[in-house]
Amino acid sequence: MSTPKSIIISSDHADIKLRQTIAAHVEAQGHTVLDIGPTTSESTHYPKHGQAAAARVASGEFELGILLCGTGQGIMMAANKVEGIRCGVCSDTFSARMIRQHNDANMLSMGARVIGEGIALDIVDAFLSADFEGGRHATRVAMIEGESAV
Repeated sequence: MSTPKSIIISSDHADIKLRQTIAAHVEAQGHTVLDIGPTTSESTHYPKHGQAAAARVASGEFELGILLCGTGQGIMMAANKVEGIRCGVCSDTFSARMIRQHNDANMLSMGARVIGEGIALDIVDAFLSADFEGGRHATRVAMIEGESAV
């Protein structure tokens, strides 16, 4: 198991069951989890949930974040509006591992209408068990963060 981390998780109204399953799975691995997503299926807006979780990762309160919406795309876009957030949408374990190793992603987004529970848990495990490799990737991450690419 990787070193225990502090993780915040959120979603919109469409993904409550999967979000809660992921939170329980991550907690069972020894990580600290705070679920700030909605508890009812009443329609809500994914940008507010993505940005609320992202703000708490960007502030340093949480090391990593996990987000869900129907496709994973909208909530990821909202999270990436928060300075210091590098959130990637993943539907496979390879991408989840690579966004940590090569992009130093601090948030993972998934589409609950795109993947099932089993692959979602595998994706989360791949994301949480990977570490940033640094080196040449650190230069690229600095470029993503706004340092000149020229």
